[in-house]
Amino acid sequence: MYSDGPAASSRVDDPDADLVRRVGSGDLLAVRALTARKLPRLTALAARVLGDAAEAEDVAQESLIRAWRQAPVWRFGEARFDTWLHRVTLNLCRDRLRRVRPGGPQDLETLVDPGPAPDRGLEARDVGDRVAAAMAILPARQREAVVLCHYQEMGNIQAAAALGISVEALESLLSRGRRALRAALSDLVA
Repeated sequence: MYSDGPAASSRVDDPDADLVRRVGSGDLLAVRALTARKLPRLTALAARVLGDAAEAEDVAQESLIRAWRQAPVWRFGEARFDTWLHRVTLNLCRDRLRRVRPGGPQDLETLVDPGPAPDRGLEARDVGDRVAAAMAILPARQREAVVLCHYQEMGNIQAAAALGISVEALESLLSRGRRALRAALSDLVA
């Protein structure tokens, strides 16, 4: 992943290249800029995968710490820094999900009342809760694929790279994940 030189740098255009170089050289303004640019998306990714806002904040912060440590030795060319950072975040989420913890995504389905919302004004929230519960019961790889493509708005190539799989494998995960979500939310889809 880390190759250097003029031929390598022309292979992948990285919009974060200048900022990462500045972070690597110790520029505190660049650290703040990188944090402002990446923290909200990393937190959102982790929250959707973990189903826990506090855990998500911890994961996003740990991801950025790893980014700061990697910046001085990062060699551009084979992968975008953002793709690597998303992969780090997903791996940290997987590590946390491996630990048995109460209140994790596996317990989200018990938190959602399947009955109608008591107040019509809460309907959108009810739908959001149902979608979150349906996402939580997807197999981890399907959930990650759906989150990266639909919530993080990554293209298939970048999402596949973040997951470390082929584009075809990603498309298969997306297809199965979408099918499972449609089935779980069939009463909402007209």
